[in-house]
Amino acid sequence: MIDYIVAIIVAALLLLGSLFAFVAALGILRLPDLYTRMHAASKAGTVGSGLLLFAAGIESGEVAVFARALAGFVFFILTAPVAAHLLARAAHSTGYRLGPASTRDDLLER
Repeated sequence: MIDYIVAIIVAALLLLGSLFAFVAALGILRLPDLYTRMHAASKAGTVGSGLLLFAAGIESGEVAVFARALAGFVFFILTAPVAAHLLARAAHSTGYRLGPASTRDDLLER
């Protein structure tokens, strides 16, 4: 009975992680400018890859593998948003324009 519940949890995490990764890929393809594309990639991509990694850790059934998967998930959560922020700051400082949907640029005065 426990194996059945674990299989359902792993399947749900895999489906949800795949959905987030798919939404991130669509965001990269469909969004108008660099800044919104990076937002989609960093937020949805981080959650999607983290859920997939978490599902793999649960499916392994070993505590050491689960601990490494959890450490990888924490690493994704801590590094992906920071990297996206630094890339956006670098793009803005080199003069990359905001998309047409943006109404204001808070960093323009600096």
